[in-house]
Amino acid sequence: MTPKENNKSKAIERLSRKERMGKGLLKIGEIAKLAGVTTSLVRYYTDIGLLKVAGYTKGGYRLYDREETIRIIRHVKPPVERRRTLKEIKENLEKQSKKKK
Repeated sequence: MTPKENNKSKAIERLSRKERMGKGLLKIGEIAKLAGVTTSLVRYYTDIGLLKVAGYTKGGYRLYDREETIRIIRHVKPPVERRRTLKEIKENLEKQSKKKK
């Protein structure tokens, strides 16, 4: 994770339920349910830098951008099942992200 990304993740944005729904942000349990994975897997992917926290609720819950997070989890899930390492998957996601910019 670059220092710039680290600073973004530390910036805490406190949002009400109405604000987060309007911005397409979901709590960790909602993301996990939509993606068909466990909340602990979403936390793990966040901790290793695959997923980014978009903000926090007033109660301190992590919020994730629905579209970006679901896309990444769906991208990561099949390669993991094919026994690719998370390091390989992360490098591939970073390459794709750079191509879009």
